[in-house]
This record gives sequence, structure tokens and C-alpha cells, in this order.
Amino acid sequence: MSSLLHITNGDSFTQRLTKLKLNGDIITWREMLCEGKTETDVGSESFWKTRFDFLHKNYNVSKSWFVEKTLKEYRSLCNHKQQDQIVLWFEYDLFCQINMLAVISWLKSHRRYADISLVCSGNEDETDKMYSLNELTDEQLLDLYKNRVHLSQNDIEYADYVWQLYCSDNPIRLENLMDFENYQYEYLSDAIKVHLKRFPTIKNGLNEIENKVLELSYNEKPASKKALLGAVMKNQGYYGFGDSQFQRVITNLKPLFSGFNPVKLTKKGKEILDGQTSYYAELRDESAYLGGALKYNFLYNTESDRILKL
Repeated sequence: MSSLLHITNGDSFTQRLTKLKLNGDIITWREMLCEGKTETDVGSESFWKTRFDFLHKNYNVSKSWFVEKTLKEYRSLCNHKQQDQIVLWFEYDLFCQINMLAVISWLKSHRRYADISLVCSGNEDETDKMYSLNELTDEQLLDLYKNRVHLSQNDIEYADYVWQLYCSDNPIRLENLMDFENYQYEYLSDAIKVHLKRFPTIKNGLNEIENKVLELSYNEKPASKKALLGAVMKNQGYYGFGDSQFQRVITNLKPLFSGFNPVKLTKKGKEILDGQTSYYAELRDESAYLGGALKYNFLYNTESDRILKL
């Protein structure tokens, strides 16, 4: 067994990495911890139970699929005990950054003496474009790998600390983090800012993503639900969400649409978009969590970029 282990952000990149023929075994981290309730003790029985309950309820994930895809791969990670060099492959967006924090938190507890390094794609050229790992050429990937960042004990402790805050019941603690630049996480600050914008706004009870869906529907008048989904995916910025996540958002907002062929808002949908009325009461869900916090127990003030507790 090689002394090197790669942990990747998903199956498609694992396939790509295999072709690069680097030394070492590869494990895929198959989770989306940016959505639903999370617990601090990554990998514990209650952690996986909480995750399965959320995925089953909201994405119809079956127990057999969860065991086969997520738990088997996690057990494989547990069985790779000999590797003293671990390379993490993640991206700049919220989806990846939250998974990255959880993996580092797990490594802090379970691979205490390993040399952990990070390959993180994002800002790769002079343009404003942010790149996923799969958008890079083999040469760019090998270059990133060669120049990967080795995490100090302080870096590891910090990632674990941010993970604990993400899993706490009060997102205001995350808002007060100011010292990102002292650690080796170039994109974490932006990911946390984006996370906080997922709480409902004071303006109309919708969060940033939900407002973006209504905005694109009204301004771009997509011809179909599929076209709307495409527009949202293209304009999502730092979220890094997949189509099933946006499908769920659109489904929750369905009463605000009078039709999807073409996409058209109702009168109330337009009023909510304009901030004339709020949709908070209709959306409020006592079982909706973002990390460890109840989503509807907090409001986001877009003018001050601050979170308020209700």
C-alpha cells in the first residue's frame, strides 16, 4: 500500500485524477455537507444517521445507495491507516469548502501525524473566472499538485475550529471570524460569506439564491424550467451547487410561478421580488438546518451584511 493518499471532492474528478497516474491511492469524499444538518463529530454513528435522514427526506436517497456510495467509501478511508502523506483535492466554492473543513476535522482526530497538503482550484489566470478542477488542463493540475500547500498544525486546528462553528447553533459566530488571511485557505472567507447569505433576508424572507431564482425568472424570461435551471446554474457564483440542489429551491418557490412554459412569476412573486411583501411565513420550516443552525431562526440584513437572531 502506498504511503500517499489522495482525497477528492467527487467522482468525476477521481476519474480524471486516475488518468494523471500520480502515486498513491484515491478516496472520494461523497457528501454535500453544505446542505442540511451537520454534527461536529465527523464519521460518528450519529453524524451519519443525521446525514442519511436529511438526504433521504430531501433527495430520496435510499439506504442501500447511501451505504454503497457514501459509507463504503468512508470505511475505505478509515482502513487507509498507513499513509503518512495525504493530499486533499477541493475547489473554491461553498460546496467544496465545507466538505474540506469536515475532512480536515476528521483527519485532525484520526490521522494525527500525517503530512496533510491541499490542492485547491479557483483563481487560475488573469480573468475573473473561477475554475473547477475538471476545467483545468493536465499541465495545470500537475502544476497545482507540485505547488500544493502543506498545512501546518495551526492550519489544521483552524479548519477544525471553523467546522465546529459551522456546526454550532449560532451562525453569528462565523460572521465574527476575521483572521482567514493568517491561514492557508485562500477561498474560505468567500465561502463563509456565501453561506451566511443562505439565511432568509429581512427584505422578503427569501435568501440570496431564492431571490436570484425569481430575478432571473423575471428578467430573462426563460422559455422552460430547464432553461431557468441552466440560467441559475450559470449565475450561481461561489455556491458550487448541482442541478438537484437548485431543483429543490425552484420546487419550494413553485407557488410564486404561474407557469414554466415559458417561466412566469405570479403577481405575488413579483411583489416579493420587489420587497413589497414577505414570503418568510410560507417558507418557514422548523426542520430546515444550515450546518448546526436552524435556518429560520435567523435573518440576513443585506444592507449591513449582518446576521440577526430572531
